[in-house]
Amino acid sequence: MAAVVGYAIAVGGYPATVVSFALIYAVFVIGLNLFMGFANQVSFGQNAFAAIGGYTSAVLTATYGWEPLPAMAAGMAGALAAACAIGYPTLRLKGHYLAMGTLAIGLIVYEITVEWSSVTQGYMGLSGIPPLGIGSYEISSDRGQLIVLTLVVAAATFLSARLRRSRMGRALSAVAGSEEAARALGIPVARYKLLAFLLSAALASLSGSLFVHVVGFVSPEVFGLHMVILTFTMLYVGGIGTIAGPVVGALIISLLPETFRAFKDYQDLAYGAALILMLIYAPKGLSALFTLRRRA
Repeated sequence: MAAVVGYAIAVGGYPATVVSFALIYAVFVIGLNLFMGFANQVSFGQNAFAAIGGYTSAVLTATYGWEPLPAMAAGMAGALAAACAIGYPTLRLKGHYLAMGTLAIGLIVYEITVEWSSVTQGYMGLSGIPPLGIGSYEISSDRGQLIVLTLVVAAATFLSARLRRSRMGRALSAVAGSEEAARALGIPVARYKLLAFLLSAALASLSGSLFVHVVGFVSPEVFGLHMVILTFTMLYVGGIGTIAGPVVGALIISLLPETFRAFKDYQDLAYGAALILMLIYAPKGLSALFTLRRRA
């Protein structure tokens, strides 16, 4: 995977753009993995927090002239506040009830971005969003943005690995195995589930903010239901519950359409067939498959 990123940085242009989008999704999927992989919970609504972060950052910079970093921080604060308010009652649900509850959250936020047109511009979208930067220094080149995104993904992956080995990570493993057994051991299950939900929301918000500043435009479709499906696919193809899985899955799923572009009319068929084969021969994810090969 490092070779793919290194190649994109070296050549720039379109390859750098494709890999940049993959890394933005990787940030989102790392957060999704904290909640679904580490805690064994289900959420179809993390796109809501990406939308909150993205739109907050977009509106504050494009409309009110804020700098990107403070705007991104404000977006993350808003996403965390929403996640705390939503998570406390919603995380009492389990299984498909939790899935449906979080799906409703995503749909509600999507409708807000559509209907609150005086702020979000509705389906027309919001443009004029400045690139990442500090003060008068803007990171507007493809290579520069890709380097920044690579550092962000590396930091998020490192924090994910440290979390997995921490006291919280061990508690989440116990919760993932059995909530009843975890409670019997004195683990505050509700608290750790909420913390995992908040961390996931923070990374989702960060990915949304990164997207709007890299692209310079945002519309409701960016954070629609297709984002949920795409990121779930990335998580399961890469390997749910693994450290490298989110990054591997995001890169593979983002690069597959480019790989099959030569098939033209059969591109979707080839793409679907490749996904099916990966899920059949690597049911635990491609990162787990790579780990087994190294051990062999």
